[in-house]
Parts: sequence; C-alpha cells; structure tokens
Amino acid sequence: MPGRRRESPLKNPSRAYIALGLEGSANKLGAGVIKHAVDGSTEVLSNVRHTYITPPGEGFLPRDTAQHHREWALTVIKDAVAKANITMHDLDCICYTKGPGMGAPLQSVAIVARSLSLLYEKPLVGVNHCVGHIEMGRQVTGAQNPVVLYVSGGNTQVIAYSRQCYRIFGETLDIAVGNCLDRFARVINLSNDPSPGYNIEQEAKKGKRLVPLPYTTKGMDVSLSGILTSIEAYTSDRRYQAHGEPCEGSEDVIRPADLCFSLQETVFSMLVEITERAMAHIGSREVLIVGGVGCNERLQEMMGIMAQERGGLVFATDERFCIDNGIMIAQAGLLSYRMGFQTPLAKSTCTQRFRTDEVHVAWRP
Repeated sequence: MPGRRRESPLKNPSRAYIALGLEGSANKLGAGVIKHAVDGSTEVLSNVRHTYITPPGEGFLPRDTAQHHREWALTVIKDAVAKANITMHDLDCICYTKGPGMGAPLQSVAIVARSLSLLYEKPLVGVNHCVGHIEMGRQVTGAQNPVVLYVSGGNTQVIAYSRQCYRIFGETLDIAVGNCLDRFARVINLSNDPSPGYNIEQEAKKGKRLVPLPYTTKGMDVSLSGILTSIEAYTSDRRYQAHGEPCEGSEDVIRPADLCFSLQETVFSMLVEITERAMAHIGSREVLIVGGVGCNERLQEMMGIMAQERGGLVFATDERFCIDNGIMIAQAGLLSYRMGFQTPLAKSTCTQRFRTDEVHVAWRP
C-alpha cells in the first residue's frame, strides 16, 4: 500500500559481525574493517587507504595502477587489521570490489581477496562499487530514502531506491564528471596530489570570469564530452594567459582559474538540474551525494540551495568516505552476508561493467 512502512528484512544480529573490505577499482587502494553490533549499531574499526599518484599532466594506466596495488596490498591490509585491534581469524567475511572499475587493478585486489579467503577459510563477498558508496553514505549521514547523486571519476548517476533495487533515473551519456575534471586538470598541468579534482576546486575559488560553455542535459541524462572539448579550446584562445592573477574589471584575459570556475559552475548546474527532476518525480526531499566528486564543497553548496528551495536536505560525507575506500565495501558486503549471500570461489571474478541496478538489495524493505 502507498505510504505503508515496510518492515526491514535485516534483523539485529544475535552476535557481533566483523568484515574486512578491499577496494581497488581505480588508483586508490583501500582496506577497512567494520563491525555490526547486536544492538544494530555500526562501528568503523579502521579505514586505511593508499593512492597511486602520477606526475602532473599524466593519468594513471591500468597496468601501473595494478602494480601499485600489488606492492601496497599487504601493507595496507596489515595496517587496517592492526588499527582495528583484531586478527584475521576474528573476521566473519572478506569483501572485495567486484566492479565496476579498471580491469587490471580490480583483478589484483580480487586475487588478494581470494588468497586471504583460502588462507584463513573465510567466505568471500563480491560487492558492487556503486552500492558500496550508497550504503556507506546512508550509514554515515543517516539519510533515510534519498535521491542519490553518485559522481566519481568513472560514474555519474542519479539513483533512487525502489523494491530492493537502486534504480538509475539519469546518467552520463559519455564520460563521467570526475573524468571530465581530471582530464582538464591534466590539460592545464595541475598536480595530481592529492587529486586533480581537488586542485581544480581550489583553482576555481580564484576564478572571476564565467566563459560560455555548452549546457547539455538530455531529459534525465547529461553529456560532458562536448563541454570538455570546449573548455580545452579556450587554452588555445589568444586571450588565454596561463600565468598571473585572476582578471579584474574589463581586462579581456582568460586564466586557468576562470576556466576551472566556469567548468565547475556549468557541470554542477547540470547535475543539480537532473537531481531536482528526480526529486520531483519520486516526491523525495532528501539528496545524498556520494563518490569522489561529492567532496566538492561548491557542488554541495549548489545542491543545498536547490534542496532548501524545495524544503529539503542535502547529505554528504567528507573525504574519508566520499573518496574510494575499503570501509564502504565492507559495509555493503556485510549487509549482503547477513542476508545469506556469499560469492563462491569459482565465481569470485571481477568485471569492468557492473551496473548499480543489477544488484538485489535484499537488506532493504
């Protein structure tokens, strides 16, 4: 019945459950330990991450990223277990990112997860990376049934929950918003430390000039490749000046800070628009922003203005949980495990294409 509150299929456990989560779908290698207590509470015991950082102007290749993950896997996992003050024998399950993501890094982490599973005789749980972001965001913020804006280097989706499935209302038709920002950061030679997107955000704060860019929303979807091409073209414009202070008054100069500012304002406006449409469609007053780009304070501010005008709320997390991490994989994996799901060793593969709406969300009513 409409409006009827359904009982959660996930009951409070009769004992405490502990899970190790391993994440390595891109250039972040993460390991986290989470605990579900008998009173229904959730405790983050540890959350350790190491990032593969390339020189300015360069992206990260799958082969090199996978090698980074192999080299750092034991160090990161040992650190996570030590900070959690447990042993591997205390774990109930080992959760790993099944996909989506970059093939070689995913395989490296899956091999580590399988090895630990066999070595310590612990069940495996393969986790959808996107669902991990959503479940950790819900847990940290307390959002009940929000429209989810999932924005990262590889994904851009507007999602809402219905009938044990996270349904995609809108998404990018080409490249993800994080990929768009990262690629432009390489064009203007911004540092990759701590991340290109963060450095674009800081540069944008100094921008004073809004240059015209394509605004491409198509129903509930967005297209970002044309915006990237247009913003790159400005770096070849005769008015472009790579160095110097932000423009003042009528000075006809375009600087990197202006381009970063313009790119953020245009892209984030598109994301706010399609998110508001989803809110209107399902009648929600909550927005949850997850994914690495969700750390961006300007995006949170713009989304907050829209939500406030609708009498709603915006929920977001800080960099500990927005950026790819192992604890989100542990959270989603442990929820699945408590509902009786395990990944047999023969099927403990990984895949670069694993859509959010393919997951059976058995733990939600």
